Amino acid sequence: MITKSARETQAFAQNYAAALRPGDVVLLYGEMGAGKTEFVKGLAKGLGIEEEITSPTYAYMNDYGGKLYHFDCYRLSGGAQAEALGLTDYFDAGGICVLEWPQNIADVLPDGCRRVEIRKVSEEEREIVCDA
Repeated sequence: MITKSARETQAFAQNYAAALRPGDVVLLYGEMGAGKTEFVKGLAKGLGIEEEITSPTYAYMNDYGGKLYHFDCYRLSGGAQAEALGLTDYFDAGGICVLEWPQNIADVLPDGCRRVEIRKVSEEEREIVCDA
């Protein structure tokens, strides 16, 4: 799927949210500025979350009412650090977990994760590839 704006990326993610179920873990790949947080904004809208969605860069994880857990693993050095911070506990908390930079904690990711990759095509266009 090619989106031509942040709004289209959000709309795609809003539709994608319909395929998600409580307990799903979504691994979100893409370089800095690819639109990962825009994608999560659309997911949240699709899940009926009206709260403002912000990047959890410094908090590691934002909790949106137990329905959506938005992780930023960029600053994590590995799975042991994620476990020590209690982040992996949320994988079984019943909400949908969306992880930016999941490769940094690959050793503690649960089985059966969904995968979404966002690639910058141009300043505005993004290619979104997902596995379901």
